[in-house]
Amino acid sequence: MQNVLFLCSGNSARSLLAEALLAREGEGRFRAYSAGIEPREIPNPWALQLLEREGFDIGTFRCKTWKEFNTPFAPKMDQIITICEKAPEDLSSSWPGNPVTAQWTIPDPAAEVGDDKEMQLAFEEVYNQIADQVQRLVSLPLEEMDKDECEAALSELSQPSGRAKKVAGR
Repeated sequence: MQNVLFLCSGNSARSLLAEALLAREGEGRFRAYSAGIEPREIPNPWALQLLEREGFDIGTFRCKTWKEFNTPFAPKMDQIITICEKAPEDLSSSWPGNPVTAQWTIPDPAAEVGDDKEMQLAFEEVYNQIADQVQRLVSLPLEEMDKDECEAALSELSQPSGRAKKVAGR
């Protein structure tokens, strides 16, 4: 079982979406976690609304600090994927177990300003992008790769495949 932590600035939207998607798509093979560098108090309502529409149990989502996962008592992370532009310096060397790290810069839909329709669309676009990346992640033979190969493959996933708009039945 591979443990994957999605790290983001506030852990209120993008990282929660990624955690939910990997938990569903990678069930039995991956355990998904998410955390924030400076976590918000509560998850973004637009993110929760979208997850609920997609059939997720939203009662389990909360904003968490990365420090929760950087202790000797936390689950050992195999991969840490930062999905915002605020990646901590030397992330893998300062983390227990020296996990594989990758950077996926995904636009923050919570930073958008607009009416209900525009906000819903912004979150759906990000959800579809993350869903595409997670589906490609799940298809990788990570267990057969060494650390360098794994980092290269995860980093390559940061590039859109062109399928993002077609993911999740949209």
